[in-house]
Amino acid sequence: MLTDILPFRFVLNPTAIAGASLWSLALYLAFFPTTEWISTQLKRWFNFAERSLYTSEAEYERTRKARESQNAFYASILSIIPFFLLGGLCNYGVELSLGDSWAISVGLIACMGGGIYELGRRDGESSR
Repeated sequence: MLTDILPFRFVLNPTAIAGASLWSLALYLAFFPTTEWISTQLKRWFNFAERSLYTSEAEYERTRKARESQNAFYASILSIIPFFLLGGLCNYGVELSLGDSWAISVGLIACMGGGIYELGRRDGESSR
């Protein structure tokens, strides 16, 4: 496996991974308009970068719809990365201040709070 190939060992703490994932989901839900903005900007950049690869306008237009939907998928996947990094920082702050035992609990509470906030935000938008 991987430990046979590498000459060193690195330890992945499952509590830190779970806590960072919960915090990243909470931040992703709480800042959903920012999430959509990041995804839109990534999609625009992917479409722009891919346009420069084509020399023929006809070939570009023929495959445009499939490539744009593929770029939208990649953008939505990559838009998670900043929130995962911020979630890792939040989880590190909780572990530093409250200890390892609170990391998952506080991440779960933040995740529920972010979900409730997003539901309320969408309900407020639909009632306008």
